[in-house]
Amino acid sequence: MHRLVFGSSLSVYGTYPRDRVVSESDRAAPEDSYGAAKSFIERFGQTSRERDGVDFVSLRIGRVLGAGSNSVTSAWRSQIFELLKSEHPAEIFIPYRPSDRILVVHVDDVAEMLLALLSASRTEHAIYNAPCESILVGDLKQFIESLNPNLKVRLGDGRPTGNPQMLDFERFQREFAVETIPLFDRLRQAAGK
Repeated sequence: MHRLVFGSSLSVYGTYPRDRVVSESDRAAPEDSYGAAKSFIERFGQTSRERDGVDFVSLRIGRVLGAGSNSVTSAWRSQIFELLKSEHPAEIFIPYRPSDRILVVHVDDVAEMLLALLSASRTEHAIYNAPCESILVGDLKQFIESLNPNLKVRLGDGRPTGNPQMLDFERFQREFAVETIPLFDRLRQAAGK
């Protein structure tokens, strides 16, 4: 039997209080059509798993970072990697306040997680939170600027809505042996330091 692994999103949860650690047992309350569509597919997959025996599993993924993204609305997610070796002044705009937390994960870690779900002999659950890092936006700004004095990170005054800011991903870690690399280590490596 083949397994269907769905790349879902933490946006299925909607916004939770800043200090609330969210797990798979918390309610899904998406605030936009993207999160609603992900939630719908998850419900369909869970129903198929329970009723028809379809081997469906969903991975709820945070903000994916890494070089190569072509996002217009979230260009910073790739720029923080692509501009690290810039020899000329450059600015990266992150739309959040320094005191806000965001859940992030590197694209290479996401690929490993999806592969682990695909290759497992079985999965205990239909839904897993992807291991993510909860980082302070101000810390990210300072770290990037410390790696390259040519870079200036400008922050906005937006709030990270539509996603939790703290996450419980113990379910995934208990079942799968995937080691993620901390974001700041990845940035340091990309900067050649």
